[in-house]
Amino acid sequence: MIGLSTITQRQATGSISVRYRAGVRKKWLLFGAFVLAIVLLAGFAVSRGAYAVSLRTLLDVLLGEADGPARTVLLSIRLPRVCAALSCGWALAISGLVIQSLLKNPLGSASTLGISQGAAFGAALSIVLFHAGMQTVTLAAFLGAIVTTVIILFLARIKKLSAEAVILAGVALSALFSSATILVQYLATEIQLAIVVFWTFGDVGRPNWPQILIMAIAAAGSTLYFAFLRWALNAIASGEDTARGLGVGVERVRLFGMMAVALVAAFATAFHGVIAFVGLIAPHIARRLVGDDHGLLIAFSGVIGALLLLAADTFGRVVVGSASIPVGVITSFLGAPMFLYLLIRGYR
Repeated sequence: MIGLSTITQRQATGSISVRYRAGVRKKWLLFGAFVLAIVLLAGFAVSRGAYAVSLRTLLDVLLGEADGPARTVLLSIRLPRVCAALSCGWALAISGLVIQSLLKNPLGSASTLGISQGAAFGAALSIVLFHAGMQTVTLAAFLGAIVTTVIILFLARIKKLSAEAVILAGVALSALFSSATILVQYLATEIQLAIVVFWTFGDVGRPNWPQILIMAIAAAGSTLYFAFLRWALNAIASGEDTARGLGVGVERVRLFGMMAVALVAAFATAFHGVIAFVGLIAPHIARRLVGDDHGLLIAFSGVIGALLLLAADTFGRVVVGSASIPVGVITSFLGAPMFLYLLIRGYR
């Protein structure tokens, strides 16, 4: 015979379960709202500019029923720019989230660990010393990002640095590579200096369709991988001892997770230049909206990062008309206050 206390307990458990499912449903509805905002903003972004494009023309071009200047403007300039902003913003946000989770430090991102600055140094070196073309510059930037990540992993794994010390090491590497880039610029000719400065500006209008496709594949692949690791990331967030008690191989998850992050961040920096703070801001906004469950955090961080970068790029294009403010400048204006806010809050 079931007692009154047991019935009450089951009713309470059922009530909690209903409220939990309702809460999750509301969060996924919010995710749908973000996706809808991206679709609307993307439509606005491709229609605005020196050459105005109507919605009907856009649909005709996408259906292959229009030709002429509108087709050229949309398929060669604006749609690649929108797709680049979405894939790069998603990738940077995901990489920032996982860095923060694995290192248990809210200040972690590709830019604060020096990965972006390492890529910039590799690009500058290839331009000035080897007079490299764009493909070689991209490869050099990729190698610079990978080398920086290997140094970070070496310090974290071999030298057993704490999470806070890893961030400080990243800040030191960032300063080192920034100084090295300035030295390379000092030795460059005027033309080389202009190329280096242009490259270091984060810009989503630079990559071509093959590079955008590679970036999209890297973003999608990393998202699936990190979604597979979501329970391990939740366990690590509860404490390393707790995670080990639950059977999570903390060191293995951290090593392969950081390698995946490095790969994604390296692609993003190599193709788009240095775009700071998206990887720092987006995960924090996502946490405030959905909490610390990585099953939701991964998707929300990605969609918020994509929306932020697309909004920043669209704002830059619309404000100055036919010219464009580099999107890296706008994200830095947004991200620097957030960075200071986190420091003032004492990393909480």
